[in-house]
Amino acid sequence: MNYLDFEKPIEELHEQLEKVKQVAEKSGVDVSKTIEDIEEKIKKAQAEIYGNLTPWQRVQVSRHPDRPYTLAYIDYLTDGTFMELHGDRTVKDDKAMVGGFGSIDGKTVMFIGQQKGINTKMRQIRNFGMPNPEGYRKALRLMKLAEKFNKPIVTLIDTPGAFPGLEAEERGQGEAIARNLLEMSQLKVPVICIVIGEGASGGALGIGIGDKVMMLENTWYSVISPESCSSILWRNWNNKERAAEALKLTPKDMLGNKLIDGIISEPLGGAHTNHEAAFKFVKDEILKQLATLEKLDPKKRVEKRIEKFCAMGVVNEED
Repeated sequence: MNYLDFEKPIEELHEQLEKVKQVAEKSGVDVSKTIEDIEEKIKKAQAEIYGNLTPWQRVQVSRHPDRPYTLAYIDYLTDGTFMELHGDRTVKDDKAMVGGFGSIDGKTVMFIGQQKGINTKMRQIRNFGMPNPEGYRKALRLMKLAEKFNKPIVTLIDTPGAFPGLEAEERGQGEAIARNLLEMSQLKVPVICIVIGEGASGGALGIGIGDKVMMLENTWYSVISPESCSSILWRNWNNKERAAEALKLTPKDMLGNKLIDGIISEPLGGAHTNHEAAFKFVKDEILKQLATLEKLDPKKRVEKRIEKFCAMGVVNEED
């Protein structure tokens, strides 16, 4: 397992635990009480550390190399029924954006999300989860397909941003994202958006317009990353912690500003410590929200969705 710099106390306890287990295997001595004590200390350390994370530390957790990515969530949620669909029917199939139909507890859902890649080679193939315009156009094609067959849509957001390359701009990156914002606001089927990792800029917003927008506990959602913000304001990355604080990018800040609809809990110590528990929390939330959203009249659902986003950022001035 990989550990972040502030997880050092947890790492040391895990090392102790492994040594005790190795001694038990070699000597045959009963060390169950010692193991229980160390495991209890690990839980306490996790509770203390993760109960007091700074915004920058939460950003680090969202990028943890052991954290589950989009396809891992989809595989669990659909229990092997996921059928990936490819291509935007214009340019190519963007590997950074994945999507397709899958069944969750017998209910067919269109799943769409960014996929970062689980190792160096796959990250290069997936372009580190940064979609090109064709990725957003593929996502829109799949959303329209779901609408045609009256199937709900779930988007899983995890991207450091839309790809900023020259070729992406030449093919209309801004237009592709803007088109998705317009079209998603008017989809007649239920739309649930969940930030499972990084939610950066328009790259996240391009699949982030939904009836319910949720964030996992250790994720972030902002117009810009702390590093990029620091480089613009202070001409270096040294103030990224300060930028993270100022951006108000944590789930708690986002919920307080009424920019999201809820926070999904993670296992103690973060989703990277217990993938299955994290998957279950997400599944329960999806089923809960779908049960409510599907009862609404499609026209009323669209009206409420548009009203929610139009109310964001409104300022009332007094004389």
